Amino acid sequence: MTPLSLRQLNRTLLERHFLAERTGRSVIDVIRHVVVLQGQEPNWPYVGLWSRVAGFRRADLESLVADRTVVRSTMVRRTMHLADAADFAWLRPSVRPIVEVALTHPYYADEIAGVDLPALAEAGRAALTGRSLTRGALAEVLAERFPVPVPRRLADAVELLLPLVHTPPAAAWGRWGSPSGIEMALAEEWTGRPMEPGPALETLVLRYLAAYGPATVMDIQAWAGVTRLREIVDRLRPRLAVYKGPDGKDLFDLPGAPIADPDRPVPVRFLPAFDTALLGHRDRTRVISEEHRRQFAKGASGGVPMFLVDGFVRGTWSVAQQDVVVKPLTPLSEEEEAAVAEEARRLREFVRAQ
Repeated sequence: MTPLSLRQLNRTLLERHFLAERTGRSVIDVIRHVVVLQGQEPNWPYVGLWSRVAGFRRADLESLVADRTVVRSTMVRRTMHLADAADFAWLRPSVRPIVEVALTHPYYADEIAGVDLPALAEAGRAALTGRSLTRGALAEVLAERFPVPVPRRLADAVELLLPLVHTPPAAAWGRWGSPSGIEMALAEEWTGRPMEPGPALETLVLRYLAAYGPATVMDIQAWAGVTRLREIVDRLRPRLAVYKGPDGKDLFDLPGAPIADPDRPVPVRFLPAFDTALLGHRDRTRVISEEHRRQFAKGASGGVPMFLVDGFVRGTWSVAQQDVVVKPLTPLSEEEEAAVAEEARRLREFVRAQ
């Protein structure tokens, strides 16, 4: 098995995520390729696409959400992402265990104790059939049948029990924080696509490897939040390329998928908080040092927006009064400072665009 260096893994990740060079591919093609686009806050997906797609405009994503090609919902790792509606139909059933396990957390278990969850799911489905509702409005409807101390938790639970999507305003540009007044709708009604009846784990593994490979089984599981994928990878192994990582572990990939030149020059890139390139692996040293990951461990090494220099995280950034403020984590050379300042200037123009 061919051994791969850390820089080969780094450059390969950047190339497959269109971060080594902005792509001319369509926005929907890019979203499909990376499978999911981080969407905890409305503005983050726009920044992620701006860093990947040449000539990206905010309207390019807004139109995809408006025409229901792209949906916003709870997906991998039980967090908010955007995805192609067709992918959501198999992805949501595939990550269902990690989503529903949240119901065992005291946050839910203590406040909806004794509630029949299947009955709650059916009541939620009935309440949302033919319309969209905010969490507050849905909670009011459900509380009539399921009296609990905190009615809002009923709506939260339904969002875990059923595949729901958020209506377009929740994904509109304009907020650096979580949106309020979100309306939810049944995914099948919203997209017109039936959900797959069960998990599509082989599809999940293969789609992951196309954008994030070469990777270990643990990397795949960390990205998806789904466990017990070893048997899936073992079954696929005869169809996969296998490499050795810097630590000697097996790395799996699609056969024929290109491995990047470790010496390829790469530009400065600004990534949004929780960007999928930052959180796509359990071992994130291919893009962020362990020292810096630990520094931001409470944010899963991606809870703040970060910028890359020579392919690796070298600092964080933020938006303050429509300006982009950078904070290096390690000293930058004059040349690196100039490159970071220039990319920050471009991002500032994007943020300020009307």
